Amino acid sequence: MSGSKPSSEVEEGLVFQPRFDVSGLVTCVATDAKTGDVLMVAHMNEEALRRTVETGDAWYYSRSRNALWRKGESSGQIQRVIEMRTDCDQDAVWIKVEQQGAACHTGRRSCFYRAVTKGEGDKIRLSFVDADRLFDPADVYGAKA
Repeated sequence: MSGSKPSSEVEEGLVFQPRFDVSGLVTCVATDAKTGDVLMVAHMNEEALRRTVETGDAWYYSRSRNALWRKGESSGQIQRVIEMRTDCDQDAVWIKVEQQGAACHTGRRSCFYRAVTKGEGDKIRLSFVDADRLFDPADVYGAKA
């Protein structure tokens, strides 16, 4: 898809022409439609992208499980898509969602619950921010969570 269209058509045209990577995926950033907070970053294959547009629910492709999944199908923490955008070269999408409950499989509102900070010397550290759990992953996903 990516090599055949002039960049002006992809960048300025009104035809949605997602440019999937060599693995058949596009990166998707999901943000809270009300606050603008980043909730998660995931990937979509062609089917996940199509189902997201058709159903209004967020669908993703799990690289670790090699499987399509609808956000919230196991946890009930559903994402309802309010708006979808694509970037200038159409190789990433941004969805603004109404998040029911937590976005992160760890039970937190967002997957971005740790800040990267400079520690003593040259050490880079992580610190928890907005890290309260909305649910216990073991209760939702079982002991393997």
